[in-house]
Amino acid sequence: MKTLRLLTALALGGGLALAGYWHLSRARGLLDADIISAAAAAEPTPLYYRHPGGAPLWSAGPKKDERGRDYLPVYDDDQAVRAVPKPQQASSRKILYYRNPMGLPDTSPVPKKDSMGMNYVPVYEGDDTDDGTVKLSPGKIQRTGVKSEPVERRSIRVSVKAPGTIQLDERRVSVIAMRAESFVQKVADVTTGTRVKAGQPLMEIYSSAVASAAAEYLATITSKTVGGVETYGRGSRQRLINLDVPDAVIAEMDRTHTSPVTIRWSAPRDGIVLERGAIEGMRANPGDVLFRIADTSVVWALVDVAERDLGDIAVGQSVAVRARSFPGRTFTGKIAVVYPQVNRDTRTVRVRIELANPDAVLLPDMYVDADIDTADAAPVLAIQDSAVLDTGSRQSVLVDTGEGRFEPREVRLGRRGGGYVEVREGLSVGEAVVTSANFLIDAESNLKAALKGFGEAASRVTDVGPGNATGDRK
Repeated sequence: MKTLRLLTALALGGGLALAGYWHLSRARGLLDADIISAAAAAEPTPLYYRHPGGAPLWSAGPKKDERGRDYLPVYDDDQAVRAVPKPQQASSRKILYYRNPMGLPDTSPVPKKDSMGMNYVPVYEGDDTDDGTVKLSPGKIQRTGVKSEPVERRSIRVSVKAPGTIQLDERRVSVIAMRAESFVQKVADVTTGTRVKAGQPLMEIYSSAVASAAAEYLATITSKTVGGVETYGRGSRQRLINLDVPDAVIAEMDRTHTSPVTIRWSAPRDGIVLERGAIEGMRANPGDVLFRIADTSVVWALVDVAERDLGDIAVGQSVAVRARSFPGRTFTGKIAVVYPQVNRDTRTVRVRIELANPDAVLLPDMYVDADIDTADAAPVLAIQDSAVLDTGSRQSVLVDTGEGRFEPREVRLGRRGGGYVEVREGLSVGEAVVTSANFLIDAESNLKAALKGFGEAASRVTDVGPGNATGDRK
C-alpha cells in the first residue's frame, strides 16, 4: 500500500513538474518571440536592394547576383535614426511635434502614419527657430549637394554681342572724274577689282581746255619779259590745278618747257578699283566718274546693338570681330562712333568699329559678329549667378551662417557677365552664400513657414473654441 502511494506521489509530482516545465518553456518561447518581434520592429525596413558590385542594378526585394552574392539593403536615413534604441541616441533633444512626410500642412503631437503608411517626421527643439534661418542636418547637406562660396571683389566682364557687316571707310575712297570735256585716248590694263598702287598710270586723256591752260602757262614761264618773275606765272598755274591736272605733269612742264598732247592720270592712293568707267575713245563730260578706288587697309564694321545694351557701350571700348567666312580668326578694333539714332523697327543702335585689314580679307558687305568687351577695371562685389533666387519682383540669396544654418537675405543686383553678378546691397566681403542646391533649402524654408502658419492657425481655432469660431454676434 505504501508502495502504491509512493508511486502515485511520484507520478503526480512528475506530472506537475512536467507541466511546470512546459509552461515555463512556453513562456520563455513567448518572451523570445516578443524579443524577436521587438528587434524586427526596431530594425529599419529597406527601401530597396542594390547590386553588391556597384552596378546600376536594383531590386525591390532580396536577391542574388550572378555570382551568388546577396544584394545590399538600402535604408532611409530617417528610419535608421528612429530604429536606434533611445539609450543609444546621440542626441536627447526634445521632440516638439511630428510633421507630414510629404510636406502637407499637417502635424501631430504624437507619432503616427499617413494614409500611405509613412511615418511622420519628428521636429526637434532648436530646428523650429524664429530667427528666419533654416537649419539642415549634416547628412541632408551632404545628400543634397549644398555648396557655399565666399563673396569676393572681382571685375565683371559683360560681353555684348551684335551682328553687322563690313563697310568701306568713307575717308579712304577716291574718285577720278574730269573737270572739263575730255576724250579718253588710252586706258591701262586695269579692271574692276584690280589692286593698284599710288602713282600707277590708269589712263591718258586729251582735253582742249587742259591744252589751252598748259599753253598759256608755258608762254608765261618762257617769256623773256616776265619769265623770271614768279608772280606772273601764278595765275596760269592755278588754272591747271583747278582743272585737276596732276602735279607730276605740271612739274614735267616746268622742267622740259613743253606742253604734252595728252595728260596721264595716275592712281591717287593704294587700293582696289571699285569701278572703271573709262573706255578708250570715249568722251567724258565734266563730272563723269572714270575710276573709283578704295583703300581697304582699314575698314568699318557696322553692327546693330540692342537698345537695352546701349548703356554699356562707349567710344573707345575694345571689340573682337569674327567673320563668318574665317572661323577661328579674330579681328581686333575699337568703337569709333555710336550713331545717335535708334531704329524704330528693330530697336537697335548702329555702332561703327574701325578694324585693321592689312591682308584685305575683310570685304565690303561681309557678315561679321562683334563681341564688345564692356568690362570695368574696378572690381566690384560679385557672386555666382547660381546663388541668386529670383522671383521676378525680388532677388535673394542664402547666407551660410555655419553649423548647418542658412539665412535668406534680399539683395540688390547690378551688372551680369562671365557667370557672375554684381551685388550692390545686401552682402559684404567674406560672407558665404549658397551656390548649389539653394532651391532645395528655399523649398525647406517655405515648408517650415507653411507648417508654422498652419500650427498658429490651428492654435487660434483651439483658443477661440467651437462656440466662438465665427466670432461674437449680437
